[in-house]
Amino acid sequence: MTHEHRIALLIDADNSPADMIDEVLDELAKEGVINIRRAYGDWKSSHLNSWAALLHDFAIQPMQQFAYTKGKNATDASMIIDAMDLLYTKQLDGFGIMSSDSDFTPLVMRLRANGLKVFGFGGQKTPKPFVNACSKFLYLENLRRPEDTAMQVAAEPAPLPAAANGNDESKPPARADAKILRGDTRLVSLLRKAVEAAADDEGWAGMGAVGQHISKQASFDSRNYGYAKLSGLFQAIGLFEIRTHGKSLQIRDPRAAH
Repeated sequence: MTHEHRIALLIDADNSPADMIDEVLDELAKEGVINIRRAYGDWKSSHLNSWAALLHDFAIQPMQQFAYTKGKNATDASMIIDAMDLLYTKQLDGFGIMSSDSDFTPLVMRLRANGLKVFGFGGQKTPKPFVNACSKFLYLENLRRPEDTAMQVAAEPAPLPAAANGNDESKPPARADAKILRGDTRLVSLLRKAVEAAADDEGWAGMGAVGQHISKQASFDSRNYGYAKLSGLFQAIGLFEIRTHGKSLQIRDPRAAH
């Protein structure tokens, strides 16, 4: 029998949009079975009404956390303590953490040091240390389905101008073009090294092997750049040769052909 990976999802309800829980669960389901689902916050606060309405539908356990001191985030501390308890008392293979708070960075690093995968979900505002610490991190804006965005826009007849309304996190960011992608030196280096590591004697590497190599060393997902598949990102950046080999795609760094 194939072992199904067991995952615990911990949600910072104070810091996460309730309307994205369906997409988060869908993503985690690709990695394994979500045995534990907990959402943390002060459930007496009207701020969490949108979450409270969804708890039963998605079998999420609410974890009450009172705000003992104004200005201090007791929810973060409660999540961290629970995560450590789960690490040592449950036989888990991974954690999902839904938050945009960098305070969880040390926790993520500790969980990964114990051999568990950590899947992060947060907004574009999420600090890079937290993003990079995760096995995989996905921006919630990129997970939002186009039809959901259209329905949300239709339900808001008089939106404020961008200058007055600030950043609209409900809309997925536009695809990064070649100029932007090439200007991201970390991304270019990551892609080139992954192709090199998976390449054969002629420099060609299978797209699947390249993706696996990237996933082992970095928190990366092509959707964070606006591309549904890794192959689309490679085509857009325009720094690699791509060919069809049988039923699969292969990629090569032109510099390796010389």
